[in-house]
Amino acid sequence: MTRGHRRRSRLLAAVLALAAALMALLAVPAATAAATTATVYYRAPSGWSGANLHYAPDGGAWTAVPGVPMAAACAGWLTRTVELGTAAGAQVVFNNGAGTWDNNGGANYRIGSGDVTVANGQVRAGNPCGGEEAVVYYDLTSMGWTRANLHYAVDGVWTTAPGTAMAEPACAGWARLTVPLGTAAGLTGAFNNGGGVWDNNGGADYLIGAGVTLVSDSEATAGDDPCEAAEPDTTAPAAPAGLTATVNATTVILSWTAATDDVGVTGYRLTRTSADGTVTRTTAATAFTDANLDPHTEYAYTVAAYDAAGNLSAASAAATATTGEAPPASAGGEMLGGDPRQDPIYFVMTARFYDGDESNNRGGAKHETSGNAEYDDPMFRGDFSGLIERLDYIKALGFSAVWITPVVLNRSDYDYHGYHGYDFYEIDARLESEGASYQDLIDTAHAKDMKIYQDVVLNHSSRWGAVGLETPTVYGVQDAQWGDFYDTPNPGFTYDGLSVEPNSGRSYYNGDLWSTAEPAGNTCRNWGQFTGNYSAEGWRVYHCQWPSPTSGMFSAANYHQCWIGNWEGEDARSCWIHEDLADFNTENEAVQEYLIGAYEQYIDMGVDGFRVDTAVHIPRVTWNRVFLPALQEHLTAKYGEEQARDFYIFGEVAAFVHDRWNRGSVNHSAQFYTWQERREYAADDVAAALEQYAWENAQGPENQPVSDNAFLDGNTYHAPDHSQFSGMNIIDMRMHMNFGEASNAFFNGKDSDAWVNDATYNAVYVDSHDYGPNKSSTRYAGGTDAWAENMNLMWTFRGIPTLYYGSEIEFQAGVRIDCGPTCPLAETGRAYYGDHLEGTLAVSDFSRVDAATGAIATTLDQPLVQHLQRLNEIRRAVPALSMGQYSTEGVSGGIAFKRRYTDATTDSFALVAITGAATFTGVPNGTYTDAVTGDVKTVANGTLTATVSGQGDMAVWVLDTALTDAPGQVGDDGPYLS
Repeated sequence: MTRGHRRRSRLLAAVLALAAALMALLAVPAATAAATTATVYYRAPSGWSGANLHYAPDGGAWTAVPGVPMAAACAGWLTRTVELGTAAGAQVVFNNGAGTWDNNGGANYRIGSGDVTVANGQVRAGNPCGGEEAVVYYDLTSMGWTRANLHYAVDGVWTTAPGTAMAEPACAGWARLTVPLGTAAGLTGAFNNGGGVWDNNGGADYLIGAGVTLVSDSEATAGDDPCEAAEPDTTAPAAPAGLTATVNATTVILSWTAATDDVGVTGYRLTRTSADGTVTRTTAATAFTDANLDPHTEYAYTVAAYDAAGNLSAASAAATATTGEAPPASAGGEMLGGDPRQDPIYFVMTARFYDGDESNNRGGAKHETSGNAEYDDPMFRGDFSGLIERLDYIKALGFSAVWITPVVLNRSDYDYHGYHGYDFYEIDARLESEGASYQDLIDTAHAKDMKIYQDVVLNHSSRWGAVGLETPTVYGVQDAQWGDFYDTPNPGFTYDGLSVEPNSGRSYYNGDLWSTAEPAGNTCRNWGQFTGNYSAEGWRVYHCQWPSPTSGMFSAANYHQCWIGNWEGEDARSCWIHEDLADFNTENEAVQEYLIGAYEQYIDMGVDGFRVDTAVHIPRVTWNRVFLPALQEHLTAKYGEEQARDFYIFGEVAAFVHDRWNRGSVNHSAQFYTWQERREYAADDVAAALEQYAWENAQGPENQPVSDNAFLDGNTYHAPDHSQFSGMNIIDMRMHMNFGEASNAFFNGKDSDAWVNDATYNAVYVDSHDYGPNKSSTRYAGGTDAWAENMNLMWTFRGIPTLYYGSEIEFQAGVRIDCGPTCPLAETGRAYYGDHLEGTLAVSDFSRVDAATGAIATTLDQPLVQHLQRLNEIRRAVPALSMGQYSTEGVSGGIAFKRRYTDATTDSFALVAITGAATFTGVPNGTYTDAVTGDVKTVANGTLTATVSGQGDMAVWVLDTALTDAPGQVGDDGPYLS
């Protein structure tokens, strides 16, 4: 036998032996195979009443949705033991049985066998219910909070911020959470109010051991349960006294003396009775404004106090009031109507545009320190008189809509821009003059076929509250330091911004805002106590001296009680964004009625639309089921359903990113606000806002509605579907942020349009009173040629072109837009423009100047002005450019597109090429005329090539159709279009 044959024989024998061993193993009964299990412990998110575990062992199938129910374990934990078979682990996700899932951000959780904990997005081994536990009590009153979260680490593993809600039952003033420690001796933690305000022990965090720990006034001490010995509060407050009711037309203003209680009064329940029945309201203040009542109707009111335990006092003595005549509708208060897309918008800051009446100029408290005095340039300089006088200038540019800054009475140290509303029912007297009221401005503009779009604010009031809703008193003292800061109170004087208080000699008088003695009904904590801080001048600063949401100065009923911590978080919609902007509790019915009543009166004056400031800081669900329906209902009652739709509402949903979605948060992205809600939420507006925020962010960008309303179907216009439109259009933040170059704005704008309900209604601008492109703090300075190119895109692409005052001459290009009172306005992008508008002017039509002299003639002779005038002429002559849908299908080139608009009497089709040449294939055959040059081309093969000379130039080839002829060359040759 050869050596190779022997080797093969030995190998065969070994193989046969191994096979026999394997057969023996296979013969072992399956029941003896080792099976593994996993015991999963889960801390459910706040608000879940239970949880299901949906899982799949490695290599195995998933359980049926929604999975298997989990049982209660120790405090705060749910548990379930599952069979893994021979698998070493599993994928798991959790849900609350009502459609809300925790799937680890879409990645699922990976677990092994044995004891596993899943909490706050993290997986750990072990049994959290074994060993010791920490019972943590947090003193809410020490921080003025109404709720708290505990953000903590056990064995160095932190929860996900903001942590776990301290929602276990506790007595008044305390929040409680039990944290199992397992084998750990304690935890490291910090607390927050869920609105961005933190207590982290001065940056050191708190060290908390096992057992009961009380955290109060920056100290963590072991102790007994503070609620164990607390006897229930069963004593009701005393009945309020001194209830009075004052009538102003159809508004009743109520006030009463603060009630007393052995623990403390939490709020008041107001009851109104009339022939229509009984209505109740609640407030934390000792005053209430009941607005928009029926005229000539008797109402009876009582008020009762309640405490934190829910004890309700007896009702006060009744006060009765009979309303008077409803305020008369303003004469001439009719909007123009018509499709708003046909009206390009010129944006003016009224106080900085043109001064028609020097007698109403006011510099304010910062006139000297800001440097404005050196320029003889008071912040309130322009006015309605000047705007009326220079409406013809705006018309000469070709604009038929004027967006003006807010008109309501303001109150702040620097309030010329109008965003610090103090009395929402009064026009700021610094803007009006004899013969030049706000109504006069509206009427004059309408007589010139020009619309007025009023900037409105529903998110916040001034730092001093809102007249007729709530105006808090601050602590002040006329001592050696602050003596000149606080004017002596004059009960006979009412602030209106214009009138000079005779004793102080100031129009910015503040004697009605402060008190040294603690006022009746004060809710601000630590009244007048030294804070330990000093002002810039070195003066002692006191508690309750300055507006704050967390001090108790403002009632929780009317104002939110937190500072913003995350601009893309839920707190961006429910917290203050600045101390000068007291954040309304827009989910409160009294606040809603106050604001709705205020803005209905401007609708009655005949304004043509609202630009909505800080729209993103109010939940969309609040807009959709409160504010927008109320405004639409009032418009419909005044104009009828069809014309009411012409009222143009466009919201500022500030998203300073270049991408389609604002850092992944749909709730903070502009297009989100153009849609109605997709599901029902809780009846309570506060709960609904939180539900909507969580649900929509969980859906994410990929599960948002889309629309084809802005897009052609090939070359065909189709009827848009606005059935899911919210009622709010938007400022096009995507294009604004990308307008460093026109091509960037074009391609990024297109990228967002499918997620906007109808992008043809977007307001499109390069820069504004806030920012330039790329969130630049300076006015656009790309150069004249770039401005001409930007304008070509804005005036021909979808959306409504909007220009910030002065950009037509590159006014203040490259200059910082805003620096508050730290520098003169003359050195900012909000400088006074009137010097460029002096002289005489005669205008016969939009874009048509008959005669001009002086500085205004020089202004109108600038190349961008002439370019702008012609763009407005072209846009008016070609309906497709203002109202049409668009497509880039079959279009080659850089900035190029086709647009069409069709209705019963119109069929307008245009091919647009900007800056560079473009070829259009598959377009309708026929005769095309370039609206820029007047050249004519006949298309017989579905292809047209447009030649363009460069930056600032463009071609607009318009098809002769059966309904609409091409207009030929529109306007005269200019510096760019010829």
